[in-house]
Amino acid sequence: QVQLVESGGGLVQPGGSLRLSCAASGMTFSAYAMAWYRQAPEKQRELVARITSDFSTAYTDSVKGRFTISRDNAERTVYLQMNTLKPEDTAVYYCYTDYKAGRWGQGTQVTVSS
Repeated sequence: QVQLVESGGGLVQPGGSLRLSCAASGMTFSAYAMAWYRQAPEKQRELVARITSDFSTAYTDSVKGRFTISRDNAERTVYLQMNTLKPEDTAVYYCYTDYKAGRWGQGTQVTVSS
């Protein structure tokens, strides 16, 4: 069965950086688009960044120029490099795959605060 395991979250000061990782198993990783979503308290889950099987990327406007999504098919891992973090980036970040009807990871907390 498909498993997505996120890591790399934590507490960081405004202006700092974090790199999230999502390791996938149980699927042909290279064949599917992968994405990062986030959900802040009392807000709806939103798409942050997406990368297709042919490495095309897309970002929500609020993170363009600051976040970079990438994938390593040999490692079956998708990454989210987050730079110049802002307090409004604070959220639980979830990994998602298009595999079948869609699969989610368990989430990793990112807190941006001084």
